[in-house]
Amino acid sequence: MRAYIIRRLLMVIPMMLGITLISFFIMHLAPGDPTELMTNLNPDVSPESITRLRELYHLDQPLAAQYFLWLRDIATLDFGHSFSQDARPVLDKILERLPITILINVLSLIVALAVALPLGVFSAVRQYSLFDKLASLFVFFGFSMPTFWLALLLMMLFGVQLGWFPVSGVVSLNHEQLSALGKAGDYAWHLTIPVLMTGLTSLAGISRYARQSMLEVIRQDYMVTARAKGLPERIVIYKHGLKNALLPIVTLMALSIPGLIGGSVIFETIFSIPGAGQLFYQAVMSRDYPLVMGELVLGAFLTLLANLLADVAYAFVDPRISYD
Repeated sequence: MRAYIIRRLLMVIPMMLGITLISFFIMHLAPGDPTELMTNLNPDVSPESITRLRELYHLDQPLAAQYFLWLRDIATLDFGHSFSQDARPVLDKILERLPITILINVLSLIVALAVALPLGVFSAVRQYSLFDKLASLFVFFGFSMPTFWLALLLMMLFGVQLGWFPVSGVVSLNHEQLSALGKAGDYAWHLTIPVLMTGLTSLAGISRYARQSMLEVIRQDYMVTARAKGLPERIVIYKHGLKNALLPIVTLMALSIPGLIGGSVIFETIFSIPGAGQLFYQAVMSRDYPLVMGELVLGAFLTLLANLLADVAYAFVDPRISYD
């Protein structure tokens, strides 16, 4: 197992190089110059200042040279400085906003798994029943629901009409005056709608995979043998069947990580959550090249790491799999 993990970690290096190469050149295909946003609104900026600014960010050099200079810097975890007016280091800006994005995505996965796995198992055990038909209707509704539209509906219902939850931000105005328990409750109060929205859009696919995988498992010979031994149905389903049905779910969870990271751009922008997704959207709109590339590199690394964790989890879910 250790040798396998080391090999996979070494494979991350060429994969990251390919991701950064493609992302860097595609991003620079966008029209315009990022220095225009810093100079067009200032009538006192001289052509000499614009030239020095381009030299400072290596924008006067060929695109290939810009890439290798940037690659040299990130090898030492130096992602450069943002093109925005604060000119802060890119890594500091990302790490400042990353925790809230990871928290929402982790909570959303927990919500999705907590609902999707029982839903899929019950649908498989009670195939073609009324519960299975209603669950299928609910799942297809979740598949077809656009994320941004669901977010707006939840905001209108729970935030505007009922007034149960806030519709923007992550803290209240009096957050600093609250106790530690009050601060935790304040965070939970603000994050309820974003977490539910992201979890509901994720559980549709997970529940369908869980149902199909469970249908295949319960028809296996060892499940018939377990029932023939007189084991209770609950033990047969949850001890012998569910664990063997989890392998496709682990794969799906790993594949859903990029979608969750990309989805952060949507819900963080809609709910005004100061996370990495909102930061990425603002960087793209302002053509902040160093910040965009920093977010892409970090997102790609988290995706590759999630795939590695999924492969390692296979060995725990299915004892037949060994990486020795």
